[in-house]
Amino acid sequence: MVTTEKTVRRVLPGVVVAMLALVAACSSGGAGAPDTAAPPPPVPVVYAPAANATDVGPRTPVSVSVPDGRLAGVALTPAGGKPVEGALSPDGRRWTASGALDYATTYTWTGTATATDGHSSPLAGTVRTIAPKQQVEATLNVGDGRTVGVAAPIAIQFDGHVADRAAAEKALQVQTSQPTEGSWAWLPDQDGGSRVHWRPKEYWEPGTKVTVAADLLGVDLGGGAFGREDVSSHFTIGRSQIVKADVNSFRMIVIRDGQQVMDVPASYGIDADPNRTTRSGIHVVTEKFTDKRMISRQYDYDVVEQWAVRMSNNGEFIHANPKSAAAQGSSNVTHGCVNLSIEDAKAYYDTAMYGDPVEVTGTPIQLSARDGDVYDWTVPWSTWKGQSAL
Repeated sequence: MVTTEKTVRRVLPGVVVAMLALVAACSSGGAGAPDTAAPPPPVPVVYAPAANATDVGPRTPVSVSVPDGRLAGVALTPAGGKPVEGALSPDGRRWTASGALDYATTYTWTGTATATDGHSSPLAGTVRTIAPKQQVEATLNVGDGRTVGVAAPIAIQFDGHVADRAAAEKALQVQTSQPTEGSWAWLPDQDGGSRVHWRPKEYWEPGTKVTVAADLLGVDLGGGAFGREDVSSHFTIGRSQIVKADVNSFRMIVIRDGQQVMDVPASYGIDADPNRTTRSGIHVVTEKFTDKRMISRQYDYDVVEQWAVRMSNNGEFIHANPKSAAAQGSSNVTHGCVNLSIEDAKAYYDTAMYGDPVEVTGTPIQLSARDGDVYDWTVPWSTWKGQSAL
């Protein structure tokens, strides 16, 4: 038993030494140790506007770029919507949005930026657009593809007040196929909102192609109001047709492309009553009716007249009236309209179009702002230009 005890005592110290050696080997920094190097930093990316920007205007230029690398799979997307239109530059370093953003919307960046050394990182961040107190809509008077007369104004009606007229006017453009001098002019608010008209200094040249663009989306119109959307139109100026209406001649003459095509007997408004006098000045044809109901409580009539062509918004028409046939060509007896025979009124009606001028002369009362929405040609050119906000 003594022998065995001594043997154990000799063996144990050796075992302890071996275990210590093993622990030391496992804790050493020698070959085969795991890599503890830090991961590479995110790829440098430049967002415009800055990532997580707020109160961004819909027309603010939006882009993302990598100064030293390439982009892939870039998208700027609203929640539940379609990605904004955009394009990647040929070198792959910049993506630029080409479509406008919507109001009060959050857009999220997605995609990948890869550095030249091969490591990559995801795009991140959002763009939040402004939420205007009021959005103002604009309506153009001449629709796409129409043909109009040589006195047709371009009219933009807003459905709210425009406090910053200069900002709005800067967003308006008129392009013509041939040189045409013209100007915008702001008229008094009407129908619940501001309005601005553009007309040439002289009548339009027949055949002129016109493009109107009102890029109002995102434009700060003042007073907390912003433009709701862009509107545009492409139209053509038709033949020149001018009505010469000298009330003292008791006739109506039509000049088309420089040639007289009509000379017919007419009766105009009676001079004895200022309310019934046909207004002198350049009127503009705005609409026409095969049958038009005309009512006046002041003069106690309610009638339907045929072949009625409106030439102002104060109730003046060129129309047929068999009841005044005896006076047509010899005296003025109407309530301000131009009365013709049924045959002559129909012949004129068939040729009239929006924007044709009707030049009335010979009466003491001038057409003016109080007579309706299109009195543009009664304003002297120098005054008209002075009504531009720019």
